[in-house]
Amino acid sequence: MSLQRIVRVSLEHPTSAVCVAGVETLVDIYGSVPEGTEMFEVYGTPGVDIYISPSVERGRERADTRRWHFDTGLEIIVVMNSPSNDLNDSHVQISYHSSHEPLPLAYAVLYLTCVDIALDCDLNCEGRQNRSFVDKRDWVWGPGGYGAILLVNCDRDNLNCYDQDNRDQQVRCLQDLEDMSVMVLRTQGPAALFDDHRLILHTSSYDAKWARVFHACGPEDSCEAYRHVLGQDKVSYEVPRSHGDEERFFVEGLSFPDARFTGLLSFHITLLDDSNEDFSESPIFTDTAVFRVAPWIMTPSTLPPLEVYVCRVRNNTCFVDAVAELARKAGCKLTICPQDENRNDRWIQDEMELGYVQAPHKTFPVVFDSPRNGELQDFPYKRILGPDFGYVTREPLDSSVSGLDSFGNLEVSPPVVANGKEYPLGRILIGGNLPGSSGRRVTQVVRDFLYAQRVQPPVELFVDWLAVGHVDEFLSFVPAPDEKGFRMLLASPSACFKLFQEKQKWGHGRALLFQGVVGDEPVNTVSINQVLSNANLISFNKFVQSCIDWNREVLKRELGLTERDIIDIPQLFKTERRKAVAFFPDLVNMLVLGKHLGIPKPFGPIINGRCCLEEKVRALLEPLGLHCTFIDDFTPYHMLHGEVHCGTNVRRQPFSFKWWNMVP
Repeated sequence: MSLQRIVRVSLEHPTSAVCVAGVETLVDIYGSVPEGTEMFEVYGTPGVDIYISPSVERGRERADTRRWHFDTGLEIIVVMNSPSNDLNDSHVQISYHSSHEPLPLAYAVLYLTCVDIALDCDLNCEGRQNRSFVDKRDWVWGPGGYGAILLVNCDRDNLNCYDQDNRDQQVRCLQDLEDMSVMVLRTQGPAALFDDHRLILHTSSYDAKWARVFHACGPEDSCEAYRHVLGQDKVSYEVPRSHGDEERFFVEGLSFPDARFTGLLSFHITLLDDSNEDFSESPIFTDTAVFRVAPWIMTPSTLPPLEVYVCRVRNNTCFVDAVAELARKAGCKLTICPQDENRNDRWIQDEMELGYVQAPHKTFPVVFDSPRNGELQDFPYKRILGPDFGYVTREPLDSSVSGLDSFGNLEVSPPVVANGKEYPLGRILIGGNLPGSSGRRVTQVVRDFLYAQRVQPPVELFVDWLAVGHVDEFLSFVPAPDEKGFRMLLASPSACFKLFQEKQKWGHGRALLFQGVVGDEPVNTVSINQVLSNANLISFNKFVQSCIDWNREVLKRELGLTERDIIDIPQLFKTERRKAVAFFPDLVNMLVLGKHLGIPKPFGPIINGRCCLEEKVRALLEPLGLHCTFIDDFTPYHMLHGEVHCGTNVRRQPFSFKWWNMVP
């Protein structure tokens, strides 16, 4: 925390020095020593503690207990704990002695001025019993850890501005300050000291890229009082000496952790001595404050819903009404993106992912805008970004975006324990290709961003067998009322064939799929017998099942799941250009709003007046206390290779667990 400063005393004239409260100063008495010196004594005025360190083995002793043999290996350490009232109001006296002389051979005097300087911030160390052992130069994860936290100021508190708050060098409204972290410079000592000493607030040119600092230079109820002093092109700032003992600074994050940025930032305050006209100024003391930029955090479908988003397009009025009714039952807000804004782009799940950022003083949601850039591309920035609602995006410089970069291919598990390691915020799930293959992958800038957040380490699954290529096509999570807290649902051709074979065995082989579908184009019905006699369909679904089974084993290993934690949902797929698409509406691609599930209506075989697929899903999920609502998405979504989950999005409550209490 401090520069180790050595002060040399002189016999010719008294020496003056500045020391910082609580910081050790080494006193060098060997540069000017009377001839014949064999011993010395050292004393200080009240408030000056002096120690002698004879050796590493013996440790240190108080200096005023006895006369010391003169040995160049001795260290004299001076500590003052209270700031001075006046310049040079304390001193240390050294007397040099010889066994042949009754009186001291000479005296040396070191006059001291003590100043107290600290760069303080909220170290967030409530979990520590003893805060005196906190080193501000460190940032420590875990429940017993500590360290200041910085939010990326990525919302837009002033609606009269177009840009996010961290895009300009001004404080445009006082609410903006609530998203910043406070850093306080405290100084105590004689005002006259600063006639020839300066305080410099500074950071590295690297750290200046990622944060901005404002100095409150006037009444804090005025935006004009906040002066941009550090960040981007500014790496140092001379703090003007005012009549107060405190100077307040407000720090905002400019960027989330990423491939080139770990998230750690350091700011320093250095006291410079400019009292000697013949030499350049020299540093006396440096104090440091370290911040970690809060990560962007995803929320799993098992967290309580707050707001549902859906697009109104040309042919989905009934779908929107059904989603609205489900949101009403779940007690959450509904936001509809009108057609003139979405221009018939209905895939709002693919356009964005809703997460949040959190510091001890503030939590707010942040939308992650995908690089897919369909007709909905302006919606997150123009309609969601606002007061206490942030925005972030990652765009590749080249044209490497594929369908896998839509955020139906970005999910997160509930909290899990796997291989002895806890993941209290779950793990991100993204889809890609098999190891060593040349198939599609999520673009590198998005992958880098997700991995750099650290608190939800990604798991990569195999989705390149799917035509669309999204993880939400074959898995989802629902809440469960037991210690595990959830079940993972996996699409299962095997379970579907087993169900259909049972129905065929009981004489229902002529029951038809797709009866009752209403749409612009007629849909051919198909019987259970036809499905079970279609060799190509059976063969292809065996391949699909092998792909899902490969992911099943990865998920069991990486999420610490057992077979009891997994529910197989009957589902068939068909081939389209050698890739898989859902044969009937994809049942796992559902909207989860607490205990209320909005499930694609499968239009399965009607047996005894009921859809056997719906009945099977109810039998699997309703024992968990879940309420199944089957929503007709056949024409506006399924026919376009999407379902209910693809056409909706949800903002959820943040985790109750604080991210800084985990150990990544």
